[in-house]
Amino acid sequence: MMGEARAKQLADRIQVLVAELLERRVKDPRLGFVTVTDARLTGDLREASIFYTVYGDEQARASTAAALESARGLIRSEVGKALGLRHTPSVAFFLDAVPESAGHIEELLAKAREADAEVAKAAAQAKPAGEPDPYKHRGDDDSDDE
Repeated sequence: MMGEARAKQLADRIQVLVAELLERRVKDPRLGFVTVTDARLTGDLREASIFYTVYGDEQARASTAAALESARGLIRSEVGKALGLRHTPSVAFFLDAVPESAGHIEELLAKAREADAEVAKAAAQAKPAGEPDPYKHRGDDDSDDE
């Protein structure tokens, strides 16, 4: 439990460090408008996974991925200096698919809202198939066996 908390704390610190490095130190023209969305560190503190999003099209994503890969050594070195760990974790970058997934979910929700509106419209104009009140009530029929 203590190890997990430490890994989470260090991962949060790595996320901030990498974001600052990308903003201030990495001067690669291929680097697009990048947002570091998350960082995860393994329990043994040996491997850091950095998740990011890129504003733009597929070309911007590809060029940013290449820029991050070429800057990986610098980023790992700077993270190691800042954290002061015995072993500097290796760094791997992963494109975060959350924005695309969120867009897809929004589309599905819009379709569901449209379908709900159609059902509500049909229900408003619907009439009962039988009598308006199909249930028996006491006193309606004296032939009940009680």
